[in-house]
Amino acid sequence: MSNATQSLAGTRITSLLDANSFVEIGKSVTARATDFNMTAEKAPSDGVITGYGVIDGNLVYVYSQDASVLNGTVGEMHAKKISRLYDMAMKTGAPVIGLVDCAGLRLQEATDALEAFGEIYLKTVLASGVIPQITGIFGTCGGGMAVIPALTDFTFVEGSKGKMFVNSPNALQGNHISKCDTSDAKFQSEETGLIDGVGTEEEILGQIRELVSLLPSNFEDNDSYVECTDDLNRVCENLENCVGDTGIALSQIADNGEFFETKANYGKDIVTGFMRLNGATVGAVANRSEIYDADGNKTEEMDGSLSSRGARKAADFVKFCDAFEIPVLTLTNVNGFKADLCNEKMMAKSVGAMVSAFAGATVPKVNVIIGKAFGNAYIAMNSKAIGADMVYAWEGAQIGMMDASLAAKIMYAGSDAATINEKAAEYRELQSSVDSAAARGYVDTIISPADTRKYVIGAFEMLFTKREERPAKKHGTV
Repeated sequence: MSNATQSLAGTRITSLLDANSFVEIGKSVTARATDFNMTAEKAPSDGVITGYGVIDGNLVYVYSQDASVLNGTVGEMHAKKISRLYDMAMKTGAPVIGLVDCAGLRLQEATDALEAFGEIYLKTVLASGVIPQITGIFGTCGGGMAVIPALTDFTFVEGSKGKMFVNSPNALQGNHISKCDTSDAKFQSEETGLIDGVGTEEEILGQIRELVSLLPSNFEDNDSYVECTDDLNRVCENLENCVGDTGIALSQIADNGEFFETKANYGKDIVTGFMRLNGATVGAVANRSEIYDADGNKTEEMDGSLSSRGARKAADFVKFCDAFEIPVLTLTNVNGFKADLCNEKMMAKSVGAMVSAFAGATVPKVNVIIGKAFGNAYIAMNSKAIGADMVYAWEGAQIGMMDASLAAKIMYAGSDAATINEKAAEYRELQSSVDSAAARGYVDTIISPADTRKYVIGAFEMLFTKREERPAKKHGTV
């Protein structure tokens, strides 16, 4: 145990890790620059504490920036300590957690600091898909440092003091921090798609601990299994009442009702997160049209469409799951793509990324259609057509091109209301009923909502040994 952990940066480490498990690496490293009155005595540990410890018995590597040392600025040796920590994590196959509180690059070290900092970028890219990488922001994360959350897998921000920005709010033309604080946790969590959780320092350290316990240590060693204490055949009573807020539905399906949601404030029409089924970690993606608070009050309502942000959010999440051999469960309830000017700008690209992620993923993939499944939005949501291994559908689900009434109005334009209603009923039975889709093989089994947990657990057990090859190539370009 290191005496350095008496600082605020060290306190964060000890609060994050299991008691008395932290071992510091590089405690004696100091800045070697002497220009502009820089001396080694002024930069103990060069402003960053690095080392390793355990979370629930799982090995992790941690660096924590110390704002009390030169405002936590990144100098040459500061950056090299982080890079060397990554080297060790890659050798042993364990996650890296960065606790950020940094005033930027150290001006007194100029190009030495820049060159060393660039090595951190390289290490995070090389580690991507090999070991999980998590960032916690407790103070300032600005300029080049703000690129780190974009290179790591998950990011959490302290709600009152955490700041993240490439350009400060006052540097943006026509803006001022009093007008729009683009660096605060609220803006970043709602607009950038990089922030997974916001809260107090204690809350986000707890969220990081919970997340680490759900994730494998690396892409080869899936050690994230625990003994299941929940009934595998548990009936999920009234699950159909959660069709709007699928975050609640997923918690009902999960072992012991525990669901860890990611990026909750971004692309809210899509839910992403982790759960356990029969003790194994599963990644979940679901359409959402309603949001309820802890007291059961509806706080937000959406139109049931898929937005460009939601598609991008789903794509990034599925790619992470596939990289770390985490099976994927989807709950589909979508009536089309979001139709407005803002979404149209990025819709095709975002949906393309989502389709690519689902189609390219070789992990076990199970889809449950719980409501409407219309048009190409349905196809993009892990349908049988793009590679879902098993597709279930609730009784009464609708699967097809579009709503039957709208289809009848288009096909029989100019007809009277009686004719439209008659043809709509016919279309509903022949083209958009769950029985019609099942008859064509697009749905494997029609199930009762209450039996959803039993069926998806059975499917993932069956798919446990799945192996699937893809065309040989360097990498895709989507």
